[in-house]
Amino acid sequence: MRTERKLTRLDRVFARLDREPERPAHIDVPRMSRHRVVLFASTLAFYAAIVWAVVITSWLVRFDWQVMFFRPYQQWPEIHAFLDYYVVLGQRGPTAVMIAAWLGWRSWRQHTLRPLLTLGASLLLLNATVGAAKFGMGRLGPHYATNVGSNEMWLGGDIFPSGHTANAVVTWGILAYLASTPWARRWLSALSAVVSLGVGLTTVYLGTHWLSDVVLGWAAGLLILLALPWVEPLIARAEAGIFDLRDAWRNRRRGTVPTPTPAAPAGVPAALAPIGGDPADEQQPVVREPVAASRPPRAPGYLAPGPHLTRSERTPVTPIGSRRPPQTDRVTRGTASPRPVAGG
Repeated sequence: MRTERKLTRLDRVFARLDREPERPAHIDVPRMSRHRVVLFASTLAFYAAIVWAVVITSWLVRFDWQVMFFRPYQQWPEIHAFLDYYVVLGQRGPTAVMIAAWLGWRSWRQHTLRPLLTLGASLLLLNATVGAAKFGMGRLGPHYATNVGSNEMWLGGDIFPSGHTANAVVTWGILAYLASTPWARRWLSALSAVVSLGVGLTTVYLGTHWLSDVVLGWAAGLLILLALPWVEPLIARAEAGIFDLRDAWRNRRRGTVPTPTPAAPAGVPAALAPIGGDPADEQQPVVREPVAASRPPRAPGYLAPGPHLTRSERTPVTPIGSRRPPQTDRVTRGTASPRPVAGG
């Protein structure tokens, strides 16, 4: 009796995804429209303007020092405990886990890996761009500032732009980017804007970032969200590649991978094609013996050709090619023969 193999959890996940391998029709992929290109160029120009204003130590740097001397955490100490927990919404680890759990459920329901792949691509862009800017400009934070009124650039710091703010813009904004309806997109955009704005101002309240760090972090996160439609073709190819690897792994696990067979040369019948693939064998086709159109029926071996005779009635015949000479004086059984008379 054959019993079916018990499905593992991974097999059930793949079976769930196989129910609808195509992306649902009502979920559209954002495209890089002209409006989005204009927003991207404007945000990029704003990003460059903030960096230039800090580099030349303009009024923005002086405003940073004024906010730092104001010390908001001393002006409103009663909200300090709450903001210590609220700022976690901008930390990369906890927020990535929460958003990945939600998008994983979305992937399960929509039978596509696009939400998780989009989150991974956005976090990769965030780490590459914001990390490079942080270490490239090396600005020190308010707690480590040495010269009053200076921009504190290229001194080995890593706070410009604000990573908490940029991470809040990207991780919470990705929910609005992946929304399936215009209504959900509007509400999630407002929610992500409020959360990222609150996280940025919280870092200023706690004294861990300058105000210009927060403004540049907002611009950095927005640039990543606006640039995601350019990454959509790569996400689609990655999803197709993952499903191809999945199918190959399942076929290899079940042992159903077809073995490749050598193809016969063009114009040569399959019966005359070389088996080993040696070119020399192509000159020597296999010649088969022709079968006769008709053969006389052969009598069964267990039937005698004539009437059935008893053993005593059969004529002794010497086999052809036998070395035994014929015996002419041999008497057939059943006949009388004179016996020699013994005597003296």
